[in-house]
Order: sequence, then C-alpha cells, then structure tokens
Amino acid sequence: MLAAARTHKRAVVIGGGLLGLEAAWGLKQRGMSVALVHLMPTLMERQLDAPSGQMLQRDLDRRGIAFFTNGQTEEITGTERAEGVQLADGRFIPADLVVLAIGIRPNIELAKIAQLDVNRGIIVTDDMCTSDPDIFAVGECVEHRGQTFGLVAPLWDARGLYKKIVLRESRLVGAVLYGDVGDGQWYLQLMRDKTDIGALRERLVFGRAFAEAGGIAPAGPDFAAMPDDMQICGCNGVCKGVIVNAIREKHLTSLSEVRAHTKASASCGQCTGQVEALLAFAAGAAARPAKRTVCDCTEASHDEVRQGIRDQKLKSMDAVRAAFGWSKPEGCAKCRPALNYYLLCAWPQEYRDDARSRFVNERVHANIQKDGTYSVIPRMWGGLTSAKELRAIADVADKFNIPTVKVTGGQRIDLLGVKKHDLPGVWDELGKAGMVSGHAYAKGLRTVKTCVGSEWCRFGTQDSTGLGVKLEKMCWGSWTPHKVKLAVSGCPRNCAEATIKDLGVVCVEAGYDILVGGNGGVDVRVTDPLVRVATEREVLELTGAFLQLYREEAHYLERTAPWIARVGIAYVKKRVVEDADGRAALHARFLDSQRFAQIDPWTERVMGVDAYEFAPLPELAGA
Repeated sequence: MLAAARTHKRAVVIGGGLLGLEAAWGLKQRGMSVALVHLMPTLMERQLDAPSGQMLQRDLDRRGIAFFTNGQTEEITGTERAEGVQLADGRFIPADLVVLAIGIRPNIELAKIAQLDVNRGIIVTDDMCTSDPDIFAVGECVEHRGQTFGLVAPLWDARGLYKKIVLRESRLVGAVLYGDVGDGQWYLQLMRDKTDIGALRERLVFGRAFAEAGGIAPAGPDFAAMPDDMQICGCNGVCKGVIVNAIREKHLTSLSEVRAHTKASASCGQCTGQVEALLAFAAGAAARPAKRTVCDCTEASHDEVRQGIRDQKLKSMDAVRAAFGWSKPEGCAKCRPALNYYLLCAWPQEYRDDARSRFVNERVHANIQKDGTYSVIPRMWGGLTSAKELRAIADVADKFNIPTVKVTGGQRIDLLGVKKHDLPGVWDELGKAGMVSGHAYAKGLRTVKTCVGSEWCRFGTQDSTGLGVKLEKMCWGSWTPHKVKLAVSGCPRNCAEATIKDLGVVCVEAGYDILVGGNGGVDVRVTDPLVRVATEREVLELTGAFLQLYREEAHYLERTAPWIARVGIAYVKKRVVEDADGRAALHARFLDSQRFAQIDPWTERVMGVDAYEFAPLPELAGA
C-alpha cells in the first residue's frame, strides 16, 4: 500500500470499520484521493451507535475522504491492475488501488469438531458459556445474542463530543464515548467492579469530576489501590505498572520524559491528565508541574514571558533571554519568532522587527510553493477591484510569464508561479497600480470577505461591502499571533460565511451582530456571539478592541478559536463589551500600533529601505 501511494493517485477502501478507516486515513495522508465504501448506513456500527457514527463520518469527510455508505460492492474492475469499483446501485468509483478491510471471520472449526452450537461464531450465553457447560469461549470467535465482535480499539481524532451510557438497575453496563474519552477508564472500572452507581445516577453521563462532586466518591483516582495491569493509555496499551516502574527506576520527573520512555499519552493525548496525576503519585515532590513553555530553551511559559516583557520593560530578545535564563544564547527556531512577535506587540514604537526571526513566507512577502516558486496576492479591499487593477494584474502575469492566475476563497486574485528573482519586479508593477500586499503569507490580517449587501442585494439589510472595506483599511498590516480572517454578511443568510471567521459581522435590520472565534479549517469551530450593536462606529471600535486583546494575550501561533476556548467567551465579553473604558483603551492601543504597521512591505523591499533579508538564521531556513 505504501508503494502504491507513491506511484498512484486514487484509492478505494472497502469496509468502514476501524481498520478500513485507518487504511483510508493513512492513504489520504500520503497524498492519495480516497473513497471508502461501507455496506452499512453508518461507520463502525459495531462500536458506535448511529449518532456517533455520523459524527465520525462528518469529521473524516471534512478531511477529504469521500464516503459511499449503504454501498454493496458488485465488482472490482480491471485486468492487469484495479481500475475501479462497481456498486450494485450503479455507482462507479475509479481507482488505482483497492483495499479490502471487511473485517474478520470467526474460526469455528475447532468448535464444530467439539460439536458445540455455532452460527457465524461460537454461540455463548451471557456468562460466556458454550452449549457444553464445561467449555467457555471469549473474544473474536464468539457470537453473543446474534452478534460477533471484531477488533475494538480507539479511533478518537475529532473535536465532536458524544456520550451515551447504558444502565441496568443500579449498575453501569455499557458506554459510548466519542471525542472526549478521558473518563473511559473510570466507566470501564465501574463496569468491571459492578459498582452500585445509584447515588451517581443523575450525574454519571457528565463525567467523573462532576459525578463525584460533593464527596460522594474520591475526587481523583486511587492509584495506590489501582492494580498494576490497569490500562492507562489505550492507544499504546500502557498500563499503570509500566508507567510507575519507569518513573521510579529512571527517576522521571516530567510528562515529556514519561512519554519518551513509555509512550503513555504520546498519541491522541486523551489520557494526559491521568498520566500527569500518576507522575505526581509516583515521583512525589520530584515531579515537575506540567507547563507549556515557550520552547525547550526555557522553563518560562508564554504568559510569563509576555508579563516579564511588560513589567521589566524588556525591549530586545537578548534582554528577554537573559532575564529568563535561556539555555541557548540565540534561542531556537521555535522561540525566536515568538519573542520577535511579543516584543513587536509590546513596544511597536521602539522595537525593530527582526526579519531573521520570521518564517520564509514573511521574510520574502510571498507564499513559497512546492516547486520553489512563489505566490503573490495583492490586497483587494473588501473583495472589491477595478478595471485598472485587473489590467495591472494581467500585465504583470504577461510581463513575468506567471503561469497561473487564480481567484482565491478570500475574494482576491492569486498570481502563482512567480520566480524568486522576479518578486521585486512584480511588487513594483503592482505598486504602480496602487495595489499593496495582501499579506497572504502573514501572521496577521489576511482577508475581509464580504457580500454585496444592501447596495445590490434585495435581501441585504446594511452596506456590508462598505463596512468590510472600512474594517480592512483599519486592520491591514497588523501582526497577530496567527493569521486572522474577517467577514461581513449583509443579512442572516450569511453568504460571506461570517460565522466561521476569527471575527464576523452579520448585518440585521436592527444593526450588526458581532461574532468571534470561528475557524473553517480541519477542526471547524462556529463563532461565539459577542454583542449586537447599532452603528458601524461601534463595530470598528469593538473589532479593534477584540483584536488588540487577542494580540496582547494569546500565545504565539494560537488562533482565536483555541484562545477563546482557553480563556472563555465570558472573559472576552467582560474585557471588550462590558468594560467600556477598557474597550476604548484597547482600541486606542490597536490604532496606535497600526501607525507603525501600515507600511507596505513590498515598497520597502523594492526601495531597499528595510532590512529584510532572504537569508535567515540557519534553523529557520526551511521553516
């Protein structure tokens, strides 16, 4: 399969169980176009019920796998090699590679010889007894209440959340967890021990922490009483005894060390909390508290570094590294871009941007492509353009033999295939037409997507295009912890997709609904409502205040979606909506920083005014 993925483009996987899904995802990650055929209406129907199976399919569908459920395979076509899969309902799926992952078949030959009752598997009762009272059977060979059982292992890779528990009288007898499986071991232990859950019944589905509130049961796991063979990490099959022995014998004191020696919590990470608690139990006072440090050069967290920069008035990377005892004098490829951003955000008037500490796209002001050429995207305010701009783009494409011109999803035009030595010339020609960088490469404002709004659309309630232009002209050029995308929709029909942007505005008859924290990437996150306002002036002020709060408090490379998930939308509302004086101050700081940000980097590169260089520090050369 690995060899085929290197030479062929299209794969079909038949079978939507665990192994089929793993095969499909593995081939997709290796660049193949993948379709999956499954006989049943939902995926992993033996492990998941219908709602959670549908959630799994939606998650994988967003990652680019095509699904053909209720699909009965009639024929695999081709002679020398596979050419496609013909389904019984007439659908045909072209393929260069076909993978069969249709499960396992119980081996019942021995049972037949022993004259046991068999069907698809060895028939057993609830206590796993066969038709012979002296013979018991367990595992994939058995058939219980008409069901056989394949391999069962975790496939929890999605942000969706689904929980279902099955109770019989006052005992837990089953559970389906999708997305958040952190309490899985606890539920399993309750089932194994046949614990009376009567006192927890109403709260059980909400998880251990909530169910045990009020001293009904111990607040945390009793590691001393827990057996050594209790599985902690399901992905890698690591039990309590292995982890404890490694911690004590090798004197491990941190989560990263435990991961390196045992692989516990090194995969999906769902058991990280348990592993950290087990580390504290086994290592005692020697255990180092888990903390997300800026990088391995320091023990300081992102928040500590940002606070130190402000409180100690640290205005250079050398000063920061000295204050926090950096282990490497020049830092590393992970911390240098972060420190550069934090200093630029804190001291926009005094700190000089260090171009060597930026990634290659930001240094050359263009997006590098897989063939080594570059992509240049000029800014189009609110998605608007003109005949003059279009002529300039066409002339540049002709003059520099640019092979591809593409309309982007952000309502702009992308010039693809620009040679590195042609970049200054391309910028110069576009600049003569009045166009500036679209910052499509930047950790900053990318686009402000708009619909035509009330000026043209019969459904439009406000001038969404005009407002989008005002927002983009206020915000362009600002550096942020990660890329930022805005959108303004002229009515609740939401044609500009404002509800999956970092900040979106949906126009209504009464004014403007401001929404924040959306993300349209692999893990789609719908925005949280921030506030409804009546005027464009309020939209502009709230947008500036929100972006400045994000700029000042988020970690470097943290999008608005995970930042809001971490700090909570209530905190953002308190700072940006409820505190009028604080909002005004944030907005003022944003506008002040913009005075030093809204300089077109293309012009600086062409005129030679700036110190941006094509040669970075060695560690960032390929970043």
